[in-house]
Amino acid sequence: MRHRKKGNHLGRTASHKKALMRNLAIQVFEHKEIRTTLAKAKELRSYVERLITYGKKGTLHHRRLAFSFLQNKQAVTTLFDEIAPTYETRNGGYTRIIKLGNRKGDNAKISIFQLVGFEKVQSKEEKKKKKKAEEATTETKKVEEESKPVEETAKNEESKETEATAEVKEETVTEETKNEETTAKSETADEEAKEEKNEEKPSSEEK
Repeated sequence: MRHRKKGNHLGRTASHKKALMRNLAIQVFEHKEIRTTLAKAKELRSYVERLITYGKKGTLHHRRLAFSFLQNKQAVTTLFDEIAPTYETRNGGYTRIIKLGNRKGDNAKISIFQLVGFEKVQSKEEKKKKKKAEEATTETKKVEEESKPVEETAKNEESKETEATAEVKEETVTEETKNEETTAKSETADEEAKEEKNEEKPSSEEK
């Protein structure tokens, strides 16, 4: 008999399933919407709605009960200060499950698990993020386009400077070679003159 066997074990041990539900609940309170399998979403609904009921009561005892399950201070503060006050006039039905079809890899049923009343807020936040990302990309493109001509001009100037320095070096080298050639010619001429003088002296002595 399956007495007191309510719920889906999801193929996990009790501790593993509790950790899974804790992580999913924290993500729901943080993002207001998550995408997961249908079996996990159905099992998560009872945990999230119980935690929202704790938040609606708002006492210290219920805050401690929520923290004992979530083990996350930020998630508890968002639950009690942001999410629970919006459901003061709502008696249950705080969550919604939207079926999306089957996953390609393992053919598992996929669904969106979201908090009722936070769809527009989430969409606005996503639009703001997308706008910021698009503006950032356009600014980077503009900066790159503006920097391209500057880089090209800098490259042209560098190439001109290198060519000018190369020409100057070539001119200096040619001048140095010319000077060396002239000095060598003058030295050879002096040596030839000295040799001629030396040859003339003995001839005069012989006379």
